[in-house]
Amino acid sequence: MHLHSLHNFLFVFVIYLCSLPVNGWSIPSNNQQQPTVTRLNVFPNLGDLFTGGKLVPQSKLAYGDPLLERSEEQRTFAVQEKLFSWTGEDFDVYDEADNTPYVRVRGALLHLPGKDKMRIVRDDQIVATLDRKLIALKPTYDIYRGDCQEKIGWIEKAIISFTDTFDFYAECEKVGPFAASPAYKLEGDFLQRNFVMKNAQGETVAKVIEDRLIEFDRFDHYQLQVAAGMDPVLVIACACAIDEELEEEHEKKRKERKGE
Repeated sequence: MHLHSLHNFLFVFVIYLCSLPVNGWSIPSNNQQQPTVTRLNVFPNLGDLFTGGKLVPQSKLAYGDPLLERSEEQRTFAVQEKLFSWTGEDFDVYDEADNTPYVRVRGALLHLPGKDKMRIVRDDQIVATLDRKLIALKPTYDIYRGDCQEKIGWIEKAIISFTDTFDFYAECEKVGPFAASPAYKLEGDFLQRNFVMKNAQGETVAKVIEDRLIEFDRFDHYQLQVAAGMDPVLVIACACAIDEELEEEHEKKRKERKGE
């Protein structure tokens, strides 16, 4: 196990120890000692503190109806890049509750105007499409329902920001040709795949966390944690767009890990 993996394991183990019950003693009125249980929950929200805050349930979406569904409860998904891919943009997404396939993301063979698309598929039905703008001042992906049927918005990299940031704008919130404020912001360490997605009110609606406890390429995946009431497919679309934009950096990081 690599040193980075050991650090991750120790961190999770410490959080686990903090939540364990320990035996204590109370002295009742009859002067007989009775064992009691005391919980060492010194930092009850320690995990949330280090991963971008607690997920906040959502009552509505900025762009109207979901691309596929809204989660009735908080959910966790695993996003795994396919080992063998003709496009280099193929991902399989699993619902970690029962380890069943949720959606597939498939890229395009040709990176040409109008052809550079990633499609999100559920049961052979295209539920969303990402269309990368090849001519743009900053990296931008339009997001559509189905097979480019209706544009719900777009995700783009912010040029002016104190930290690396991607913004999602809802198409329905445009004022003429001008975009309104971002409906969602994605901030954090994108190269390490540790970042959060927040709505316009600053509430955390999703988290992306890289899972590095097992250091084998075939288990190379990262987690998406999605708040109740949020659209998992939108979160998946944004994460895959960012992942594709940083593909060269991710590939360099994978080679460095293999060389350790």
